[in-house]
Amino acid sequence: MIQVTLPDGSQRQFPGPVTVAEVAASIGPGLAKAALAGKVDGKVVDTSFTIDKDSPVAIVTAKDADGLEVIRHSTAHLLAYAVKDLFPEAQVTIGPVIENGFYYDFSYKRPFTLDDLAAIEKRMSELAAKDEPVTRRVLPRDEAVQYFKGIGEHYKAEIIASIPANEDVSLYREGKFEDLCRGPHVPTTGKLKFFKLMKVAGAYWRGDHRNEMLQRIYGTAWASKEELQQYLTMLEEAEKRDHRKLGRELDLFHIDEHSPGTVFWHPKGWALWQQVEQYMRAVYRDNGYQEVKGPQLLDQSLWEKTGHWGKYRENMFTTESEKRDYALKPMNCPGHILIYKQGVKSYRDLPLRYGEFGQCHRNEPTGGLHGIMRVRGFTQDDGHIFCTEDQILDECAAFTTLLQKVYKDFGFTDIIYKVATRPDARIGSDESWDKAEHALMESLRRSGCQFEVSAGEGAFYGPKVEYTLKDALGRPWQCGTIQVDPNMTERLDAEFVGEDGARHRPIMLHRAIVGSLERFIGILIEQHAGALPAWLAPVQVVVLNITDSQADYAHQVAKTLQNQGLRVELDLRNEKITYKIREHSMQKLPYILVVGDKERAAGAVAVRARGNQDLGVMSVDAFFEKIAGDIRNKL
Repeated sequence: MIQVTLPDGSQRQFPGPVTVAEVAASIGPGLAKAALAGKVDGKVVDTSFTIDKDSPVAIVTAKDADGLEVIRHSTAHLLAYAVKDLFPEAQVTIGPVIENGFYYDFSYKRPFTLDDLAAIEKRMSELAAKDEPVTRRVLPRDEAVQYFKGIGEHYKAEIIASIPANEDVSLYREGKFEDLCRGPHVPTTGKLKFFKLMKVAGAYWRGDHRNEMLQRIYGTAWASKEELQQYLTMLEEAEKRDHRKLGRELDLFHIDEHSPGTVFWHPKGWALWQQVEQYMRAVYRDNGYQEVKGPQLLDQSLWEKTGHWGKYRENMFTTESEKRDYALKPMNCPGHILIYKQGVKSYRDLPLRYGEFGQCHRNEPTGGLHGIMRVRGFTQDDGHIFCTEDQILDECAAFTTLLQKVYKDFGFTDIIYKVATRPDARIGSDESWDKAEHALMESLRRSGCQFEVSAGEGAFYGPKVEYTLKDALGRPWQCGTIQVDPNMTERLDAEFVGEDGARHRPIMLHRAIVGSLERFIGILIEQHAGALPAWLAPVQVVVLNITDSQADYAHQVAKTLQNQGLRVELDLRNEKITYKIREHSMQKLPYILVVGDKERAAGAVAVRARGNQDLGVMSVDAFFEKIAGDIRNKL
């Protein structure tokens, strides 16, 4: 007898080996129809999988996260099936699941066009409608190599040849298409209904630029029509909010071919930058940080000591002077240790908190650059806390509370917390890891945070907390982190004198809240669709005159508001007032002030708020009180 234990704790018995599909059918016809896969002993398997011993079993449907993964993986194979059906000379390579979808790489004699993509998607729908069974078979490695060579799939043969010789490989067939895959897959192609092909791009075989350029077709797949439509609507909204597009339209910044991967900030963009930086500078000042500034160029010998030269060299920009090799710093921590080491430190000096708006450079590949979100030159709100092991908990708890306030002020309240714990390859004693991991988790509990544990994803020298914020479209952005590091102070010989009079190594906590200022500003632009809150807006107010007779009064209003600390523009152009209002509205300014003869006579202004809201006429002082309240409340 085989006993199956279901997720609700109930048990079912079968006279002999039983498939996942048969278990589902024994529960009910509805579940049998909905079943996409099974979960046996915690492993996701095909519905054809045979259970031959007592096991916990769950039936995976489209409602489950595992079910969506199976749908996307299977849809990638459906894509390859359709491509081979329409373009028999194309060779298939790999087709993994990615966030929100999948892709598949192909080798073909010419680039695929948008018309090709439409034809492929249509053929995918036709093949899915045939509801062909998806079946699995297993072959010895060498036999599988010969099979794929025989059907002209040389990339697949190369992939399989890299598998150890004593291993078997699994193949999945649907209709006349068969592909290498570990699975699992949906039982029939009819389960694949809600998908869309998104774009085609280039990708080197095995990610090596020396190899052939393949064509990568991206797609998305969902469990329901509604979810697919919601995703496509989100993409449309994201395109409207694209920081690169808004950066041009709002005249904030540009990226120039003369310096790829770095940002040219325009006056308005730099005004936004300054608001973020000055806000964070006040955060440093008010929370016990001492601001420091380290050099850009540091000698190769320092990077050798930290380990970066051996492990990170290809990502560093280097130069030479007087027969000495230097690197532009890719991070700020070594410089902070050198500052820490100036003078003897006592346990009474700890915790010691350094903060720096440190400019860093990393040699990112051209293909990975993305507006101001992914650049080669960037500035971090970088901080390092030197403390004892016993101080880690308090410092981490205080940091989480501070980070939550900062994110809230910038308009982000939905935060995901993850603790990355010890990897298999690590340094340090289990006792020190126990203390560090406990401190990080307890610090989050103190702050009332629910958190996930990313087992084994810590650095080799210490665990960390990753703080991921969600924007207005629900997209995650990992920005903040705090990381426990006893290793760097050891490598660079940093010490403090303990209460016992002996020398000890401090623990170094790497911490950042917004991370890269460039990237964070890009996130802010997309979060607010360019309509930044009054406290951040590069231009907070524009003053418009209706005719030349109000020019002097408009200038007086603008000057009064500027003297009160507001960022004000004055538009005295000889244009129709409706034209000027429309033009400045498109710039997404928080407030537009219009002055005509009545306003001049009354010493007042007609106030229009963003979103075409007419707030009526008010005195200049009353308007200032209103916008000052917005700024004070971070609105």
